[in-house]
Amino acid sequence: MSLAWSASTDNVGVIGYQVRRSGAVVATTSARSYTVSGLNPGTAYTFTVTAQDAAGNVSPASNAVTQTTDPAANTNLARGKSTSESGHNQVYGSGNSVDGDANTYWESVNNTFPQWWQVDLGSASGIGLLIMKLPPSSAWATRTRTLSILASTDGSAFDTIVGSAGYTFNPATANTVTVTFANTIVRYVRLNVTANSGWPAGQLSEVEIYSA
Repeated sequence: MSLAWSASTDNVGVIGYQVRRSGAVVATTSARSYTVSGLNPGTAYTFTVTAQDAAGNVSPASNAVTQTTDPAANTNLARGKSTSESGHNQVYGSGNSVDGDANTYWESVNNTFPQWWQVDLGSASGIGLLIMKLPPSSAWATRTRTLSILASTDGSAFDTIVGSAGYTFNPATANTVTVTFANTIVRYVRLNVTANSGWPAGQLSEVEIYSA
């Protein structure tokens, strides 16, 4: 994680800076930037910087900056996270799509499009790959669903990151569809479903989201 700060001034003369993580000094440098290593993936850290002069005086701490490191490679960012929806049919709530079980699923209210499914990743993360699944059973015949992928950093204003398109789910390929897109920093991901050739509702067994 890279940090940078403005120069500090002192009547004796600044000789260096102390980089502090949660108040503890982790590095001393004469430069005005520093790259902190050895951090855990997907973890929030808070840093401040203090200046030291030639007389040994240490300045008050700078404003605190909190940043979250990138998640570990191949980590499904959606697994077990909070979800929401436009609605669901019977017991098929949106949380079924992030429980790690491909046999449970979200199904929206029938005969009413558009419908949407949404997950809160918990913090802003860079994403670039999304996997959608339906139950792998052959009872789930081949179907094409039309949907778009939207994203937001605040859960209020959403931007389209993948436009509306038809995706075919086929039991012969485990009823799984993978979508890749340019790396995007988001917290909330929404799937907006407008059609389904196999059933008059939105359906999702699992949604997996990964960094680019």
